[in-house]
Parts: sequence; C-alpha cells; structure tokens
Amino acid sequence: MADKLEAPSEGSPRILVAEDDFLVAMDLEDLLGNQGWTVVGPLPTVEAALERIAETSPDAAVLDVDMAGERSMPVAAALKARGVPFVLVTGYTAVQLPEAEFAGAVRVGKPYSDGELVGVIRTMLGCPTRPQ
Repeated sequence: MADKLEAPSEGSPRILVAEDDFLVAMDLEDLLGNQGWTVVGPLPTVEAALERIAETSPDAAVLDVDMAGERSMPVAAALKARGVPFVLVTGYTAVQLPEAEFAGAVRVGKPYSDGELVGVIRTMLGCPTRPQ
C-alpha cells in the first residue's frame, strides 16, 4: 500500500481514504482506483489524514471512525470545514456516534458491499451513474 501524492489525471475526482486496517485500505485503494478516481492515501492515522487535508483538496473522503484506537472526529471536522463530503465506514450505529462532527454524516456499515460504497461516493460527487 503506497501513500500516493502524485497529481490526479485530468478530471479525476480525488478521494481521501483514512483507514488504519492495512487489508481494508488496500481493498479500498483498488476499488476506488478501478472507478477512475485518484486515491489520496490511504492514511492510517488521524494525524496523517489531517496533514494530508492541509496539503491537498480532496473532492470526497472515506473515513474509518476508529483509527488506531482514536476516533476520526478531527478529520471529519476538518473536511466539514472545507465543505468536503465524506462517508463513514464503521461498525458503529448512528446512536453510537453522538459527536457533532458525525451528525447527519452518511454512514456505510462494515462489512459493506463494493457497490454500496461506490454508489454513496458517486452520489457525493454528483455522478450517480458511472460515465461510459
């Protein structure tokens, strides 16, 4: 799993991935890359995600709620402040996520299907169907 900083291809949405589980992060990187999106990350810690957000402007983000034992609330807050839509991938229910940064956030439960996650991201990007 490489932490990618290269420039996106022209018109390719940049999707920030904050996920601490190596195998899940690799799967996300493949899934999103296969959609033609540029993956920013994967980033395994809250600190790394915040640093990357300060360096780049993603079009959307996929956030694991629990990253290396730390909640990703600061990442959600930073994205929200920049107007970047994000989806939470988590085993937590909405009731278990009372923090304001997570209020109203789109949540995809783990385990999720690839189609479900891709559909949510397409909707966030304003392209609900895959371009031909």
